[in-house]
Amino acid sequence: MFPICEMRACRKLIDASGLADDGHMQLWVMAEVPSVVTWLPEYAAMGVTGVSIGSNDLTQLVLGVDRDSEILAGLYDERDKAVLATIKAIIDECKRLRITSSICGQAPSVHPEYAEQLVRWGIDSVSVNPDVVDRTRHNIAAAEQRILLEAARGWA
Repeated sequence: MFPICEMRACRKLIDASGLADDGHMQLWVMAEVPSVVTWLPEYAAMGVTGVSIGSNDLTQLVLGVDRDSEILAGLYDERDKAVLATIKAIIDECKRLRITSSICGQAPSVHPEYAEQLVRWGIDSVSVNPDVVDRTRHNIAAAEQRILLEAARGWA
């Protein structure tokens, strides 16, 4: 119940501030802990319209490693199947709930296959550092073209 209590408290502050009075404000949550996927229906019921997947922290928590630790850093891998399964579950749940899914983190800009997998799963947006925007746009466009070509050929 802790995440819901936290969200209720945040929602009260937002409502009291008047920020949402015009009906245009979007309320998003960060998905940096694996439990977010479980709580998404409750968050959506409280007005959440989007989820930003913080893949760096999510990876650390799914794998139980600290990427900054000299001892454990070698075990940190955003491409681990447990991490990917968690990200896919978040994207799938967002689609089911009709809320936006986005990701921030280094993997989509460093690994073209990672960006392609996110596109295949239906992520709505990818956020990257300014120095890799062009490369990431290229990787995502190439992935979208492959997916469209596969569909046209009947491979999908």
